Amino acid sequence: MEDHLRAAAPAKRTTPSLSRLLERNRSHRAYDSSFIVREDQLRRIVDVATKVPSARNQQVLRFRMVLSDEKHKVLPHIRLGGALPELHLPRAGEEPNAFIVICSTVAVSHYVSVDLGIVAQSMLLQAVEIGLNGICIGAFDAKAVKQELSLPYDPVLVLAIGRGKDNIRLKPITEDDNHAYYREDDIHYVPKVRVEDLILK
Repeated sequence: MEDHLRAAAPAKRTTPSLSRLLERNRSHRAYDSSFIVREDQLRRIVDVATKVPSARNQQVLRFRMVLSDEKHKVLPHIRLGGALPELHLPRAGEEPNAFIVICSTVAVSHYVSVDLGIVAQSMLLQAVEIGLNGICIGAFDAKAVKQELSLPYDPVLVLAIGRGKDNIRLKPITEDDNHAYYREDDIHYVPKVRVEDLILK
């Protein structure tokens, strides 16, 4: 009888649900510097771009993987935690040591921006699925990064990838509340508007 019940029981889910991945996909600004991201891990993240939608299927985005031996080419040119300038993030010893620099082969347009949002979010979800974390970095010196990495195209976004250390919590708010993220007692709070206020009536 026990064997019959075990056979009839539904198989346990081995991969996290999309909802769980979305909850875990937070923007980390502190990383475990002792953890070294491997090339195969970055390649698995970049491979997502071969599966996601692209406006008009133009597929104009290109990706430069940056491992720990080249992190010095990117780190000085990024800024994290723009809403918390007093913290000077990332703190010394908590910097990410791997990046994916996203470039566009054409001038940035509405369609490129749509592609960029889709691919960046999908890549960060893939990072979470394989046990890593990341953050989209729009505040960076594109000219310096292009020169440091000898890129043939202009970089439009940088993803930091690593093992995040931040304690991050979502906080439900109304649409009229302050949207800025903040920290209290070493917890990073991210206000998110409630679904009730997102749905138009």
